[in-house]
Amino acid sequence: MNVQEIMAILPHRFPFLMIDRIIECEPGVRVVAIKNVSVNEPQFQGHFPGVPIFPGVLLVEALAQAAGVIAMTARPDFGGKIVYLAGLDGFRFRKPIIPGDQVRLYVEKTAERRGLWKFTARAEVDGKPVAEGELLATVADRAAV
Repeated sequence: MNVQEIMAILPHRFPFLMIDRIIECEPGVRVVAIKNVSVNEPQFQGHFPGVPIFPGVLLVEALAQAAGVIAMTARPDFGGKIVYLAGLDGFRFRKPIIPGDQVRLYVEKTAERRGLWKFTARAEVDGKPVAEGELLATVADRAAV
């Protein structure tokens, strides 16, 4: 999926759309996505001046957006709904991500019960892990916020 196809699934837009491409997708099961990290991104103005490091919280957001693609492609009746992050478990950050890195995001659904979805998530740069953990999410009506 290219970025236009991703935007047809997710509500996120610049500067908060964190996925540039989906390179593998098993609807409702798993995705492999790409996040290209550019020095032009607004967070690098303050994180950190002179030593730009991609914030871990934005990496988790990118993984959560990939999980959102899994959930939204699971069922056609999810049109008009939105995926909300409900929790994080066991996240570990192994290596800083810097401008110029291409981050590969691997997310897979491991469970779905009573409206709560559980995912394993891993991020890699050049085939080496930079972060991993579990995400919890729920799908709800957009008007429910």
